[in-house]
Amino acid sequence: MRFETKAINSGRAVDPSTGAVSLPLHTSTTFERGADGSFPFGFEYTRDANPTRNAFESAMAALEGGHEGIAFGSGMAAITAVFESHPSTGRIVLPDDMYFGIRSLIHETDIGSRFDFHAVDMRDLDAVRAAVTSERTGLMWVETPSNPMIRVVDISAICKIAHDAGALAVVDNTWATPVLQRPLELGADAVMHSATKYIGGHSDLMAGVVVVPQPSPLGRPLRMVQKHKGSVAAPFDCWLALRGLQTLPVRMRAHCEGAQKVAGALASHPRVEKVLFPGLQDDPGHELATRQMSGYGAMLSFIVEGGTDAAMAVAGRLKLVVRATSLGGTHSLIEHRASVEGSKSKAPGGLLRMSVGLEHPQDIIDDLKQALNATFNV
Repeated sequence: MRFETKAINSGRAVDPSTGAVSLPLHTSTTFERGADGSFPFGFEYTRDANPTRNAFESAMAALEGGHEGIAFGSGMAAITAVFESHPSTGRIVLPDDMYFGIRSLIHETDIGSRFDFHAVDMRDLDAVRAAVTSERTGLMWVETPSNPMIRVVDISAICKIAHDAGALAVVDNTWATPVLQRPLELGADAVMHSATKYIGGHSDLMAGVVVVPQPSPLGRPLRMVQKHKGSVAAPFDCWLALRGLQTLPVRMRAHCEGAQKVAGALASHPRVEKVLFPGLQDDPGHELATRQMSGYGAMLSFIVEGGTDAAMAVAGRLKLVVRATSLGGTHSLIEHRASVEGSKSKAPGGLLRMSVGLEHPQDIIDDLKQALNATFNV
């Protein structure tokens, strides 16, 4: 089956007991035993397995070309599970512009003291090689495109460096989705998604998922973290995510088309210093993204003149684009990352990160232009 067909059919079929075409939502926490004490339907307790969650996990595995999906209560729960499940207790190499939630996880929980985290600019392959010279390196964490600097990293090259060092490579594919990027085909040992974002697609669920190939040293450890630490995705969130998957290919095409137009319009504005978007030909990651992805995504950042005050003023004057955290939904969202992340932020003061939604692109452009023009009296 082609991707669009998989997105609609994988993990679910017509319900044999009712003929329902839409997958039923199974909210039961417990399941009946047989008279002999067995579980004839294969389910015992919903933390161990749930029909709706199983369907979502199977669908994600099919879309990423993997063997097994393991769904968690959030993207951060999935990330934490990967850190806790990789075979080595030694070094974890990450991008120096890693998602700020990971930075907070390292600095504000016991995770930071349990592993040796080493941050490096993953665009610099020599720096990556130097970071994994230690025999204790166990995991390479890859984010591409990155948040919020929209950097593009060579997945195949990073995976080879990791494997040569005896380490695993795991890719956060949240922003690209399996529609645009296929990390397992590029050598990754696992793929992670915050399903809260494009997978769900409507800003109304929270879940995370990791997909592994077969065989994988991460499969059973991840499943045990999910089961015994209880960080499972709720059945209703999985049902919503399955609903979102059905339109994922169509939504991503529209997201990408809109983002390309918005990026071009921003790049031509006299008060925008820089647009960070791999779909622009002068972007440093354009050539690599063209080879590695089938589209450039719908996330962009732009830097305005005047630093923090000017960026906040622009955001404050927007009427259609919503000032809100998160991304990947139908609404266009914008955020001043430096103020959100605080003193440890890597984002410049003038940077605004934007998730281009599914509104008409010209309406988004008109709103951005009026906010920029009003701020700078253009």
